[in-house]
Amino acid sequence: MKLDRLETHDRFKQFIRSDFSIGECGQDLVNQRPFGNVPFYLFVHARTDDDGVTKRLIWQPRLTRPKAQTNSMLFKVYPGSDKVKVIWKLPAREMWKQFQKGNITEDQIVIESINAFEHDRKRMEAPEEDDLDDATIDNIYKEISQEAKAKRESLALNQKEHVLSN
Repeated sequence: MKLDRLETHDRFKQFIRSDFSIGECGQDLVNQRPFGNVPFYLFVHARTDDDGVTKRLIWQPRLTRPKAQTNSMLFKVYPGSDKVKVIWKLPAREMWKQFQKGNITEDQIVIESINAFEHDRKRMEAPEEDDLDDATIDNIYKEISQEAKAKRESLALNQKEHVLSN
């Protein structure tokens, strides 16, 4: 692969000037405490935009552990503390060789995640001991849904009143 040094340098300059920070994105979501003080999973996965080129990270708080998939990361967050547990870091399959032992980009968590993904996916996807039971999870999601519905109805009523007053 032949790189144009000037183009690569310009992209690097643009990258370091950007205000985007993966750590800040995750921390903002943790600070929102989407489930109150209940520990939750933070599922991070890349998606390609409609242009077929631009990639973006989706940060999804969840009460249940998702199925393992390549090009994703999973963390368990404990609100009210600074504890964040890395469950897996799985790059895109075509990048796996980059993270092997002996490479400058070697990453032990990635190596362990790839190994588990290939050989023991059931364990990788199994719930943890401190996960909530299904009934409690359902109640939390119902409560969130009811709050969102009430908020939508309130906004719709306010908009209707605003239109009538004008």
